[in-house]
Amino acid sequence: HDAEVKLAEVVKGYEYAKDQYVVMEEADFQNLPVPSTHTVDIAHFVDLKEIDPIYFDRSYVLEPESVGEKPFYLLRKTLENTSRVAVAKVSLRQKEHLCTLRPYGQAIIMATMYYPDELRSLEELTLPEEDSLVSDAELQMAATLVDQLTGSFEPDQHEDEYRAAVEKAIEARLTSAEPVTAAPAPARGKVVDLMAALRDSIELVKEESAKKERKTSAAKPRSGRKPAKEPVPSQTA
Repeated sequence: HDAEVKLAEVVKGYEYAKDQYVVMEEADFQNLPVPSTHTVDIAHFVDLKEIDPIYFDRSYVLEPESVGEKPFYLLRKTLENTSRVAVAKVSLRQKEHLCTLRPYGQAIIMATMYYPDELRSLEELTLPEEDSLVSDAELQMAATLVDQLTGSFEPDQHEDEYRAAVEKAIEARLTSAEPVTAAPAPARGKVVDLMAALRDSIELVKEESAKKERKTSAAKPRSGRKPAKEPVPSQTA
């Protein structure tokens, strides 16, 4: 009717038959006989490595109320000492979620998870299965490339380049300058020489490593005294 519908006029309903609804009140959801409605109900504890990351959805930082500070600290400290995560259930937005609890600094992170039936089955996809698609030499070349690019995960080394490019484009618009032109995307569907691509990638990694070594050598002090060693930062699990 071209009229704004106010939030107070919106109700929740369940369609039990064609165009037939039963209206649900807020009290109906609050009084559900489910333990996770008002609490995080812990079921058991597992090693984090046993959970495939595909199950994780969103993460929330938990903060205890004043009356729950001691149980909160006890749970966090126990999870740290045992290197375990708690598997639990919690109700959010009219849905019961599977979740995990794990220590994160002085806090506890709750990560909601998908149920198995919410994950897409691989049987719906067309995936390569033939071992003959690649040669042993290609596998060895790929393994060499992985070894050369293996290192520690440092989140600060990564940034959202797409967001940075959008911000530059916006600034260009605001200043009436020419917009930033992106490089053309590579054509899809082209047959690629896998061995050549792997070989080029390995050579590129070698060149980058050599550049870093030259820069490091050029930056070394020329005096006879050895530079003081910097303290090694401590690492926490």
